[in-house]
Amino acid sequence: MDEEATPLAEAAISESSRQQTAKRAGQILVGKDVGFRIPTGKQKQNLLVAFAKRNLVIYGKAFDALKLLNPIDLDSLQEIEEKLDDIILYEIKSTNRDIPLDFTGYFFALTTAELLVAQNLKKRYKFVFVNVTTENFIELTLTEVFAKAKGIYPTWSISF
Repeated sequence: MDEEATPLAEAAISESSRQQTAKRAGQILVGKDVGFRIPTGKQKQNLLVAFAKRNLVIYGKAFDALKLLNPIDLDSLQEIEEKLDDIILYEIKSTNRDIPLDFTGYFFALTTAELLVAQNLKKRYKFVFVNVTTENFIELTLTEVFAKAKGIYPTWSISF
């Protein structure tokens, strides 16, 4: 195996592992029966359109789950538009590491899209941190994330 293949293979394994952890985190949240839902592709599209009609820009990749404060048929664009204030979008951040219940010491990345959506939607957008090993989770707004942060290390991720 040539030397360049090894880091590439490790990156692919790492990405696959992250995706599995994130998928498991979503299953845990839904399974806890506390209101989390994972929208289908069509439902995500309906959400994007409904928010855009209110000049609230969201990016499909900037949220993974949602909570409804009241029942809403997410397959109905009209109903979403009428009850938009009853929807909270969530970005799931997951880990399988041994960390305290309050997630102290947890290191994670925020994308620019997540940051912009969180700033735009304010309390309508939260981050949910899930430990897939313990099934513990905490929900935080962007303001709460920044208040809890011990350090912030800006980076640019570039893809060719």
